[in-house]
Amino acid sequence: MLAVQLAELLEGDAPGAAEALDLVAGFDDALVHGFARLGEERALALTALAGALAGTPLGPRAGEAAGKLAAGSVAEEHLTVLAGGRAALLGAVHDDLLARLDTALGRTRETWDAAPAPAPVPDNLLSGCRSWLHELAITGWRGVDHDLVSSAAQVIEALLAEPALRRPAVLLDGLAAELRASCPVATMDRLPARRWADLWTRALLLARPGGLPAASGRSVSGRLLILGADVHEHGTAVQIQVHGILEPARGGPALLVRAGVAAAKVDTIVGPAVWRLLGAFPVLLGALAERRSLEINDMLLLHGGDLVWHDGRARPGEPADPFATARVLLAGALAPAAPPLDRHPVRIAEPVLVEGYKTVTDHGITLDLGGGTLAVDVDRLPACGPLTPELVAASTACVGLVRWDAGRWLLQPLAVQATVKRKPVEAHNGDWALGPTDPKAVKAEARAGDAVAVLRERAGRLLRR
Repeated sequence: MLAVQLAELLEGDAPGAAEALDLVAGFDDALVHGFARLGEERALALTALAGALAGTPLGPRAGEAAGKLAAGSVAEEHLTVLAGGRAALLGAVHDDLLARLDTALGRTRETWDAAPAPAPVPDNLLSGCRSWLHELAITGWRGVDHDLVSSAAQVIEALLAEPALRRPAVLLDGLAAELRASCPVATMDRLPARRWADLWTRALLLARPGGLPAASGRSVSGRLLILGADVHEHGTAVQIQVHGILEPARGGPALLVRAGVAAAKVDTIVGPAVWRLLGAFPVLLGALAERRSLEINDMLLLHGGDLVWHDGRARPGEPADPFATARVLLAGALAPAAPPLDRHPVRIAEPVLVEGYKTVTDHGITLDLGGGTLAVDVDRLPACGPLTPELVAASTACVGLVRWDAGRWLLQPLAVQATVKRKPVEAHNGDWALGPTDPKAVKAEARAGDAVAVLRERAGRLLRR
């Protein structure tokens, strides 16, 4: 049944999405070359973006900002307004795509309630963040060099020292690390213009006064049934985002939730070793590796569906098969609303169970749903788990995340059931959370040595000096 629903989703394009994304691309092109050197064509692109917002409350200010930037006045307030306009256009595309997906899946979603005002934070730190982002916009990605990247170091260090500002700090640190690795950017053949513009926009909106959203939600208890783990890995950080279904202890509908845990890292820690960085969360990692449910008690559930994870408020439950959970509960689970700053097409990641398909391996892997085809995003398969493209190609059932990227829908596998050499095989991203179980992976890790232990030992030496 789900295959038929997804096939219906794949028919036709989202109306207006391509035009909105073209307007965003015009703004991104201006960021590539810098707002100090706009030129007529890029000035017209900013005017077009502002024109698309004319009927919104942001319209008058966007029109004024586009005019000022075209005239050569690159003020922080004008950049912030157009960054907000860019985010609004992407948010509109997100909302339309998500509504189409919910309709195809028959999924019910909560509505977003306005969150309370965020707690005040030191603006002197955020102003330093805005100043560096302003300099990036004036210079443009093509003009970024090591000196410009290095000038953010003091700002990032100060932000990281303030717990309330950890979110923009990690974002800024990641952007700086990508730019540093790409320097000098002028010599690059192709730039990740959309990605860098997304990071720049998000950082600028978070850094404005009152831009940090409040961590508001409600306390929940109940049984958490895990569907799968999505691994987000960067050179300087790793996050494990666990998707699951919460059965509230006090009754009510089952809820689609996420639980994310993260750790700082260096780019030499890769593969199964990244799990060792998350040793502060043994209960969650144990549930992933052993495929168990979790009993949680008084944990904060944010309005956007994220559990603020506290390992001490969870205890292992009974074994729970993610595929059985998806078959029984996923269709009726209530999905969370998207927070305003998360309304971006690339942020769509909806858990689904797909069965009854045939795999096609020409030019990548696609699933034939008997009425449409759905591409599989094998590039997102993490190196820290047992899932491989070969297993996906041999699969007969998949728990995964439906995403939208580059104008098409994709399926990112979190777990598969397959037949290999006439034997049933099941593999999940989180199977190696307590260490690899595949003999080849164990041998490879033994040969490579424990990079985490070595780095901790060296750090300890430095601290003792």
